Amino acid sequence: MTVVSPTQRPLTTDDVAYLVRASFGPRSRVREAQPLTGGGYATVWWAALDDDRRVVLKVAPPAGTPLLRYEQGLCAAEARYFRLVAEEVPQVPVPVVLHHGTDPAYGEWLVTSMLPGRSLHELSEHDVDDSAVRYDLGVALAALHRITGDRFGYDGERAAGATWREAFGAMVDALLADAGDWNVPLPITGGDLRAVVRRHADVLDEVRRPALLHFDCWDGNVLAAPETHGRLRLSGLVDGERYLYGDPLLDLVSPRLFRRVEDEPDHPLLDGYRAASAEPLVLDDSARRRLALYRLHLYLLMIVEMPSRGMTPGSHPGRHAGLAALLSEEVAALGPV
Repeated sequence: MTVVSPTQRPLTTDDVAYLVRASFGPRSRVREAQPLTGGGYATVWWAALDDDRRVVLKVAPPAGTPLLRYEQGLCAAEARYFRLVAEEVPQVPVPVVLHHGTDPAYGEWLVTSMLPGRSLHELSEHDVDDSAVRYDLGVALAALHRITGDRFGYDGERAAGATWREAFGAMVDALLADAGDWNVPLPITGGDLRAVVRRHADVLDEVRRPALLHFDCWDGNVLAAPETHGRLRLSGLVDGERYLYGDPLLDLVSPRLFRRVEDEPDHPLLDGYRAASAEPLVLDDSARRRLALYRLHLYLLMIVEMPSRGMTPGSHPGRHAGLAALLSEEVAALGPV
């Protein structure tokens, strides 16, 4: 397997067979196994077992691999997320956690069921009607958002707070600290980015309940499969390891990646969300400012993570320049510092 990112551990079919036996017992056998592509953090394979199950194996980065601050313990976090969703909102399709283990040689890994379907990212290359899937995603996100956490932000020792203002500020601060560690060039100084967040902290204070957020529902993590009559519907949400608790609006950013969801008020995603949400979805000035802050955070994250994934402004100038421009646009939209 070609390692795309320094965080991805190279595996062979023999390695996969070993981890399957470690998960399900010495008599478990792998009939077929192949790597899954599309992600840049963990190493992911699918495997067909001799008992006819299809599973997904996700292996965490090797111990000692430099990671961003919020990425500490993501393998265990994903197991917690899928178990929580399955228990609290079983109507939302997520993989079943089959095993979560550690090994002196292989480190930490997770085995889940393999959900049917293909990602919306794959399907976007074809002329297909995905409106029903987008609607279903809105319904699923509204269901997830009914779950309430005991604090804002991430769990464990990562960025969090008693208020959303505190937690979101800590999340931005952590990314800026990562940028300093990795010498990541930013189009705007860290001090100016912090000033933007502080200046709009009043709208963050309007968020009083820490709702469960998937955070990473871009098209690559949304699966779709045809119903009996052939129409595509939502079949799964995957890669839940980046979950946190906060403003439900944050979960409307990644599904419309590189777009402004508030400019598409009749999009199927929002139609589904409104139909299932326990609270009204109001895209007023406060909501628009919060959405701009959340895009600022996402574009900052995508810039800062580049070196940890083996990408630099020199090796990927188009990616860095494009994200820097998007970040600058959101700062400009929020007004002068």
